Order: sequence, then C-alpha cells, then structure tokens
Amino acid sequence: MPTNQPIVLLKEVEGERFLPIWIGAAEASAIAYAQQGVVPPRPLTHDLFTEVLEVLGHELTRVQIVRLEDKVFFAELLLDAGTIVSARPSDAIALALRTGATITVADDVLDAASITMPAEEDDEVEKFRQFLDEVSAEDFLPDKDTPLEGF
Repeated sequence: MPTNQPIVLLKEVEGERFLPIWIGAAEASAIAYAQQGVVPPRPLTHDLFTEVLEVLGHELTRVQIVRLEDKVFFAELLLDAGTIVSARPSDAIALALRTGATITVADDVLDAASITMPAEEDDEVEKFRQFLDEVSAEDFLPDKDTPLEGF
C-alpha cells in the first residue's frame, strides 16, 4: 500500500466481496510465514499459542470477524470447548492459518466494510500479484546509456 501499511484481503467464498483489513507489520509477517509454510527454529508468538492449545488438548475451530467499531475490526477465537476468546483480526487470522480453522465474517461487517470486485478484476489482481513477485527494483532503473530528462 502507498502508506506502507500491510493489508489483509479476505475474499467471500461464494461472491465478489473482499474485506480489507489494515494490519501491523509483525502480524503481516506472521500471516505470510503461515501462508508460505515457514517454520521458525523457535516458535513465534502465534506458533507458541497454537502449541499451547495442542498441549492442553484444545482446538481452535473457528475465527470470526464479529464487528466493526470506529473503523476498528474485532474478532473472536472459538475453541472446541465452546470457549470464546476476544482477539485482533490479524492475530486470529495468523492462528487460523496455522491450525486450519475456518475464518468467517459477520454479515453486517461485510455489508458495512466490504468492497466488490468482479471475477475478471480478480484475475487482474492475480496477474498483478504475479508481476510483483517476479519484478525487482533494478527492473525500473534506466539503462546507464539512456539519458534522463530533468536530471
């Protein structure tokens, strides 16, 4: 993002809506590590929480984004014993990715904060994402023999 603040885009399973949630850099790293299957040599916070649940014999069954207040999202962790724990959405998503828990969003939150992107635009977003994965800063530097105007 232009502000250099990471964003998570949750996509509706059957639909064209996306829920953008701005998150912190540390949480973005935790989410990216889980998506990429990175296993750190020592457990990071989300890995530790996942391990503690496992050792105690509990399971994270679902993560819910439950409300939006003053542009701040709120989430809940639903454990197998019926226990509900309040959480930040970014932490909840990082845990869901590690445990395979389902991520859901309350309808009123989707109605209030989602953006709609038709499927063909979704293809364009994926093409752009692939481009960004393959491009480097050097690709944008001019050839040393190319004159630059204004410099």
